Amino acid sequence: MAESDDGHHIEIVPDDSTWGGVEENVEDPEEVRVIFSALDSFFQYSKVSHFNVTHLRRQAFYALPQEQWKLLAAPPFNFLETLDKTDDAIDENAELARIIARFGLQSFRMMTTDPEGKEPTMPQEWAGVAKHSDVDKARSTIRQFYRDWTAAGATEREASYGPIMKALAAEKERHPDTPHLKVLVPGAGLGRLVFDLVANGYTAEGNEISYHQLLASSYILNSCTAAEEHTIYPWVHSFSNHLNRANHLRGYRVPDIHPASVLAATPNTGEMSMCAADFLCLYSDEDHEAQYDAVASVFFLDTAPNLIRYLETIRYCLRPGGVLINVGPLLWHFENNAPGNHGQDTDVEHDPKSSSGIADPGSFELADDEVIALLEKMGFVVEWHKTGVDAPYIHDSESLLQTTYKASTWLARKPLDVTSS
Repeated sequence: MAESDDGHHIEIVPDDSTWGGVEENVEDPEEVRVIFSALDSFFQYSKVSHFNVTHLRRQAFYALPQEQWKLLAAPPFNFLETLDKTDDAIDENAELARIIARFGLQSFRMMTTDPEGKEPTMPQEWAGVAKHSDVDKARSTIRQFYRDWTAAGATEREASYGPIMKALAAEKERHPDTPHLKVLVPGAGLGRLVFDLVANGYTAEGNEISYHQLLASSYILNSCTAAEEHTIYPWVHSFSNHLNRANHLRGYRVPDIHPASVLAATPNTGEMSMCAADFLCLYSDEDHEAQYDAVASVFFLDTAPNLIRYLETIRYCLRPGGVLINVGPLLWHFENNAPGNHGQDTDVEHDPKSSSGIADPGSFELADDEVIALLEKMGFVVEWHKTGVDAPYIHDSESLLQTTYKASTWLARKPLDVTSS
């Protein structure tokens, strides 16, 4: 398994019986802290969710005048019963969260074992280290299983991943002598697009900076034993905008397919890998120069504080003639952040040779037409561009609040004459 100074690699390569997992030791103290914060947040999900979602509501409920709470406790409202069912749903989510955390502890070999040797637990010095923001990410990760790994999420996967697949199919026709086009998926999340690419005959590499996402994707791809093994309740954390309680408390089976079984039954699959790393640091090194036939960007480019750096890195790691295929909105993640060095305090002038990656100073936000202009200024050839493409994201179709991105989709090619870029 390859080791990088910039990232902890997770090789996910199916063989006859098993998938590889996360095996390397992590020595950087800050990275260890980040990993344990992510692991602990999955363990804390249950306690925090029960407190925020049901405990505080019970307190508020019993603060009502007695005649009012008795009215709401009786049919047809049965509000206390709703809170009990909500607790049950949180327990189901929490079971998946704990399994992800235990799998992560085993994978990173950072666990302790209880006296009876039953299951891995957090080392005592790291228990409780997760902050509220970490637990929020764990909750968001559980909800994201709806998008990537449920049958109901197929509609929004088609909206976001369908244009990628269609564009890559056209690229495959352009390269009939290349058996497996090599595709990089930055911001790979829970890994479904990477998996689908491999199942369709591409060699796909996912990159993800979030350990919450990596731990969850590694579990579902490596260790989940069957389709529909778990049930998640993605809408349970909020009581707003529900048409009825049945929808509020609706569960979805995860995963909709068993990844290992699908690949074992599919001929001519590509190879798959996932890595945890800062995209800018890892893919700007000389080992990644001109290595990919395509970069598939789905809801990714707007995570850039500095889009120029993202596009420079993509241009660098694409082969001449390679393509950047994009689907997504422009919800700039660092908008309104204080100026400076994202996450680092320093007055030292930025040195490109010692880049901190996404933490480098400086940021800006562009409109969609300006993104296209920037692509062209940087030497890409924009071959097609569509706007207004409906792209829901963890979308509850039964909610009274409907929010759907109108995504921009386009394909930009790195010229064969690299000197022109």
